Amino acid sequence: MHYFIGNLGHLFVIASLVTSVVAAFAYWKSFYSTDSIKKEGWRKNARTAFYIHGLSVLGVVVVLFVIIYQHYFEYHYAYSHSSMHLPGQYMVSCFWEGQEGSFLLWMFWQAVLGVMLMRTKHGWETPVMIVFALVQAFLASMILGVVIPFADIKIGSSPFILLRDALSDPIFKMNRDFIPKDGHGLNPLLQNYWMVIHPPTLFLGFALTLPPFAFCMAGLWQKKYSEWIKPALPWALVGGAILGLGILMGGYWAYETLSFGGYWNWDPVENAVYVPWLILIASIHVMMTYKNSGTALKASIILNITVFILILYSTFLTRSGILGDASVHSFTDLGLSGQLLLYLLFFTIAAVVLSTVRWKQIPSTQKEISTYSREFWVFLGATTLCLMGFQVLMPTSIPVYNKIIELFGGHSNLAPPANQIEFYSKFQLWFGVAVALISGTGQFFWWKRMEKGKLKKELTVPVLISLIVFAVIISVANVYNPVYIVLTLAGLYLIVSNIKVLASVTKVNPTLSGGAIAHIGVGLMLIGILFSAGYSKVVSLNSSGLILNKEMGTDFNRDNLLLFINEPKTMAGYEIEYRSENLEFRNKNGYVRKNDIEPTADPYKVVATKDIVYQNKKIYSAKDTFAIYPENTFYEIEMRKNGKVAATLYPRIQINPAMGGFLASPDIKKNFDRDIYTHVSATMNREDEPTWSKVEEQKVKIGQQFFVNDYVAVLEEIKPINRVAGVELAGEDVAVQAKIKIEGEHEPFYAKPIFLIHNKTEVGRIPDEINDLGISIALLNINPQTNEFTFGTMARQKDWVVIKALEKPYINVLWLGTGILMVGFSVALVRRFKEYRTVAG
Repeated sequence: MHYFIGNLGHLFVIASLVTSVVAAFAYWKSFYSTDSIKKEGWRKNARTAFYIHGLSVLGVVVVLFVIIYQHYFEYHYAYSHSSMHLPGQYMVSCFWEGQEGSFLLWMFWQAVLGVMLMRTKHGWETPVMIVFALVQAFLASMILGVVIPFADIKIGSSPFILLRDALSDPIFKMNRDFIPKDGHGLNPLLQNYWMVIHPPTLFLGFALTLPPFAFCMAGLWQKKYSEWIKPALPWALVGGAILGLGILMGGYWAYETLSFGGYWNWDPVENAVYVPWLILIASIHVMMTYKNSGTALKASIILNITVFILILYSTFLTRSGILGDASVHSFTDLGLSGQLLLYLLFFTIAAVVLSTVRWKQIPSTQKEISTYSREFWVFLGATTLCLMGFQVLMPTSIPVYNKIIELFGGHSNLAPPANQIEFYSKFQLWFGVAVALISGTGQFFWWKRMEKGKLKKELTVPVLISLIVFAVIISVANVYNPVYIVLTLAGLYLIVSNIKVLASVTKVNPTLSGGAIAHIGVGLMLIGILFSAGYSKVVSLNSSGLILNKEMGTDFNRDNLLLFINEPKTMAGYEIEYRSENLEFRNKNGYVRKNDIEPTADPYKVVATKDIVYQNKKIYSAKDTFAIYPENTFYEIEMRKNGKVAATLYPRIQINPAMGGFLASPDIKKNFDRDIYTHVSATMNREDEPTWSKVEEQKVKIGQQFFVNDYVAVLEEIKPINRVAGVELAGEDVAVQAKIKIEGEHEPFYAKPIFLIHNKTEVGRIPDEINDLGISIALLNINPQTNEFTFGTMARQKDWVVIKALEKPYINVLWLGTGILMVGFSVALVRRFKEYRTVAG
């Protein structure tokens, strides 16, 4: 038992909590000290405490990772999230798969940001770091894992709890020091490179919402009502970029891993991140408005507070267990719901009270906002983004409303939308149109003080170009849906107008081009979403007239294609063919056909029955033992065009009890103008006994050809063998094995049936089945007088798979738009951080 390392980790947790509280107290004393020597002394003490806090958090991270990586399964966290068979590249993913690890990741990023803020020379350190330290104290309490016996109160959930203390299994009563040989392991669906990079990016985005909030609170506290904007703005920008990047990563992960046919499912957990990001983007715009013209200060304060509170609210939604079965992403309740609620309420009440107390003192602009001013258009855009977020937030919070009503003794029948994608999309689409029109027009006011008479002149060219391009697109792409027509025009207008603005500002100062570039990216995203989602169509139509599954309904039988192995069909302009079932190499890239391997006692290892070749390269030799991933079966689908292989797809079926058992993941044929998105809908059930034909007997001599279910076969040899799997051969036992070559559609197969005589009188026959051909061959008898061998052959239905394929037109426009959006953020960030360093210096 490795007690020391767990105790060390828990000590680091306690130290992180204590030092964060000490840092907050010392900064508080420094803030209110009137004596300059004492002020500086308390500030140094606070800095020391926060540095120790940061080192303590790092210590917790290192200890937890060591426990996971070294497979210390006596600890519940290691047992629950890792296993002996988990590849090394996914070990780090175990760290943040659980609730405690995700809190720790969040805490780590905020500790890093806190140290960065302390080392930056500016006059905001003391009040800003008070907020930072308090937030860190709350997060540290989430992984404290202490129970107060007399009050029956649990504070946090420790990642260092022993398995015997977490599970009430009888084995621990018999052997208190029992350690499992293997862990439960990382969910196979999460064994993906996106799991390595997506959560850290997302939690860094969460952490980056704290600096603007802290600067805002510090400004209200010190009555520096406007000065906080300048140092907070760069942090808000980088937070918007990183959080947006995390959301986009999640969308692409869903697109290539899940089989619902898209990249955004409007799942409550997705919504809980999307809404704060929308409000963050709105806050960035109003903050820039105040910086440029001195208006919208109160709006900036409200939105900055709202962003951080929404991040805390999303944490409560996803980690309190309140969503229940409403989301596949939500965590189960670890008994932290009350603590999470306290965390949310503390900062909400503190921010609201401080804002209310200072509200009348916050300066307001007396200038009348004209329709032809930049302030009006930015405020209009920010309002639209807030309404956009509000529309998503309200239905997502239905489980919260129900819980509140139940707490007061009532009963609520409210339920989240049944069809999430349809419900949210129909509203968000029109908000997207509004954002495009406002952003496209507002940019002209942003860079120029637009006179009423000049507006028509400025807008004429973008509008005309947009209409011309729009006419071409709807004609070529056959866009007839009125809603899509409006969205197409709005997206094009956003792109064209910002290209004009980009051309203008680049001549003056290229560093000012970030906003225009980002808006062009948004316009491309709107166009890409429109075509890839609105004009996505099923291309795997069942034209055979066969009912594939009577229980699955009309849509399933219409939209899915039955493929028998090695029998080509036509789909989406390609000749497609199901070739084989495959497993994935564990230590090499590529796949091996199941027919080319034999299992071993270890489910993670197999033996090659022939040389293993993948993409014309020899990977393993016959009889080699090598490692595979047993959970995943990949169905090889070959796509040909004009007789040449255009692509080979490997859609996946995963046996995943944690996610309901049968889990499909797509594979995608990527083209410049469209993706062919293919996943498996149904597979042959090998647990059912196959229906075989009657045995057909044939007498064959060595070298003689014969037919097996319309396949040409030849008996190549008969040889004695000394070993038979599953049979102990005695001294006088005789066993012979036939080798029969069968010509398949693409390659030869070999059947090796066995005939044996046991104890001189008992005759045994071990047939050989070739799955790809749906045949079984048994050596029934040997006639030495005629040198003939009698074979019994049976046939069954060939292996098959049912697939569904969707055509996603112009989805690359969406991915291009996301890249350009990030470029725009980057340009803006460089400029704002240069300004920030100038102010700090």
